[in-house]
Amino acid sequence: MTTADTHRAIETVWKIEAPRLIAGLARMLRDVGQAEDLAQEALVVALERWPTEGVPDNPGAWLMTTAKRRAIDLLRHNRMRDDKRVALGYELETEAMTHPPDHTAALDDDIGDDLLRLIFAACHPALSRDMQVALTLRMLGGLTTPEIARAFLVPEATVAQRIVRAKRTLAEKKAPFEVPRGEDRAPRLAAVLEVVYLIFNEGYAATAGEEWARPALCEEALRLGRVLAGLAPREPEVHGLVALMEIQASRLHARIAADGAPILLLDQDRSRWDRLLVRRGLAALERAERLGGGDGNYALQAAIAACHARARRAEDTDWPRIAALYARLAHVAPSPVVELNRAVAVSMAEGPAAGLALADALRDQRALAGYHLLPSVRGDLLFKLGRLAEARAEFERAAGLTGNARESALLRARAAACLA
Repeated sequence: MTTADTHRAIETVWKIEAPRLIAGLARMLRDVGQAEDLAQEALVVALERWPTEGVPDNPGAWLMTTAKRRAIDLLRHNRMRDDKRVALGYELETEAMTHPPDHTAALDDDIGDDLLRLIFAACHPALSRDMQVALTLRMLGGLTTPEIARAFLVPEATVAQRIVRAKRTLAEKKAPFEVPRGEDRAPRLAAVLEVVYLIFNEGYAATAGEEWARPALCEEALRLGRVLAGLAPREPEVHGLVALMEIQASRLHARIAADGAPILLLDQDRSRWDRLLVRRGLAALERAERLGGGDGNYALQAAIAACHARARRAEDTDWPRIAALYARLAHVAPSPVVELNRAVAVSMAEGPAAGLALADALRDQRALAGYHLLPSVRGDLLFKLGRLAEARAEFERAAGLTGNARESALLRARAAACLA
């Protein structure tokens, strides 16, 4: 394996293991900032050693072992400051001296619980919602600061400041790394659901990079959503979110061609949709509606996804119902992005001219100024109306705005098609 191959392997391992590594370290140290620093230090050691020593059989456990050793050193250094850390450091140090290094054992059995603990800790009531979500997406979603900024349509500096302030506040509050119970859980649940939803979205349609999707993130978000459904079985929005993710995840294999190119919804082979995930999603949606949450944000999005899932052929899709559901969603959770999606649905139900009128009304929205899907949607509608020169310009503009290489290639291909 060449050095370049090793570095690519390390990058892949880091994307998969970093959230679990940080979660486990945060539980030990009770400090998110220190946990991230130690995880980064373990990554640096891997970059130094793996090119010559080779990638270990269990790279995630190797990183955890390395980071834990650094944690022991840190706890020794700080032992006069905090008696609790002294006890923890002694326990870890004794264990390290008594037992030979076992990289597999370094990974905690309840690592999934550690992830959920960190999400709830990062969604501490002392933090604003923006800080909660930005921190958790950085820690657990594996998103970079620019990717988070694009997701929220805000400047990168704003996101960076939110993350720094969030870490500082959690350290000052000595926030416990645990899943709160009873009444203490409710104030954080909405933020936790939003974070899980955004992690899933990043997996479903990556904002940047060479890949159209990141299925591992979708799987992690789904797993966390299912755990949350067990923790809060009477919360309809939890089931609404699970329903949405199950149905969307059912399409993952059909969204990507053999060469990695994106396949848009209306062009997908629906026989490749995972019908088990569809059934699970529809059952979760039914639970949400039975609990009185049919008009919840996630339940409405799940209902829209269900319309697609129930249509065996693209031409069988109930677009008038989807447009009506988007109108309800715009009332429950108003945003320019929801309005843009409604414009697409209206175009399918009433024709491209009707959809274009709605999309054009969003052109002055500051939040959408750098959002690539606005010119992408306009390009599609202009193409359908035969306004090819305008469509080509919009597709090219959209291609320049997206950070995802696969999506950019698709948009440039659509621009070229306008010249045919």
